[in-house]
Amino acid sequence: MTQPNALRADPRADVPAHATHPNTDGRAGPRRALLLLLAVATGLSCAGNYVAQPLLDLISRELHLGSVLSGLVVTSAQAGYALGLLLLVPLGDVMDRRRLAVTLFAATTLFLTVSALAPSGPVLLASTVLTALTSVGAQVVVAHTAALATAETRGTAVATVMSGILLGGLLARTAAGALAGLAGWRTAYWVLAVLMAVAALALHRRMPRLPVTADLRYPALIASTLCLLRAEPVLHRRALLAGLGLASYSVQLVALTFLLAGPTYRWAPPAIGLFGLVGAVGVVAMTFAARLTDRGHVQKVTGGAVALLCAGWLTLLAGERSLAWLAVGVVALNVGQQAVLNSSQSVVYALRPEARSRVNSAFMTTFFLGGALGSALASVVWAAASWKGVCALGAALSAGAIAVWLRERAVARRARPDRQA
Repeated sequence: MTQPNALRADPRADVPAHATHPNTDGRAGPRRALLLLLAVATGLSCAGNYVAQPLLDLISRELHLGSVLSGLVVTSAQAGYALGLLLLVPLGDVMDRRRLAVTLFAATTLFLTVSALAPSGPVLLASTVLTALTSVGAQVVVAHTAALATAETRGTAVATVMSGILLGGLLARTAAGALAGLAGWRTAYWVLAVLMAVAALALHRRMPRLPVTADLRYPALIASTLCLLRAEPVLHRRALLAGLGLASYSVQLVALTFLLAGPTYRWAPPAIGLFGLVGAVGVVAMTFAARLTDRGHVQKVTGGAVALLCAGWLTLLAGERSLAWLAVGVVALNVGQQAVLNSSQSVVYALRPEARSRVNSAFMTTFFLGGALGSALASVVWAAASWKGVCALGAALSAGAIAVWLRERAVARRARPDRQA
């Protein structure tokens, strides 16, 4: 494993100063058309992890699944994605990322086809795990985007591609429900498989090649990925910060469904799904935060974002009986969480250019573990203390994110006492 580079902290971003310089190989950043293609591709890749959620009742009835097996369809997607982040994404440092991305997209196409043809619950569960495992091709594309961009455009470029992941997750549920209403639940899998095949071909034709940055055997590659969290304090703090942000946001995702379906609102599942689309405002927030980040305001963006997470939970507390306040709170959490994520990605992708895929693997694995923790805690707290307890939990997780950010600021101030933070 390569040894850590010496860090020289920037007082605003706490990023190695050498990593904030523009690329020196003469490459320009990726063109807008390419970024849009990469965003669409990542959105399609991640959509497969959400397509089953509105279809569980239909799938359960046709394949004769019990409630336990039916719920495992969603859980298996989360588990498969986490495994892919840890086991497959680091390969982007030791092999051509274009080949890796295209291979993973093609494999996802195959496993979506198996899901469309699944004759039984166990087959569907297996294909769901494999679909999620290979859908981390989206994260390979994100790391490649960071490598293609210059230091001055990296935040905006990554935000553009990450917006595809956000919209893919949001729109997959709505589209899957609509397609199932027209021609059955298998149609959603067939349509997505065809679109993924088209995306794989498009990436093969348009995704630029970059040199391989490391020469490691697979066991050493995975070990070095885990060691990066210890070797790079900035990565450790930013991964924890983003993980707490997603944990807070995930509490809202779980509890919101319980609240809207409960006695106060009594909404049907389709209406709950449509309400979730207010999260699309996070795309706008991500782009705006990225522009500020590229101008050197990383710490200000992060600080404002974690404060917005806390404020969002205070607003959601009033949303227990007010739909307007509920909507405002959901928007605040979406904007805050997306800004925390983008500003953190801008920092960590500047750390180790030769290990960018491993950095992405370590960061995103921690990020999604935070989301899983938030979801699990939300279910337990809802059962014990309902909406007020959930709001307290979300606010506590947001406060934890603020504490990590303040710690980062303190480190930066000590590193550069001669300059204002």
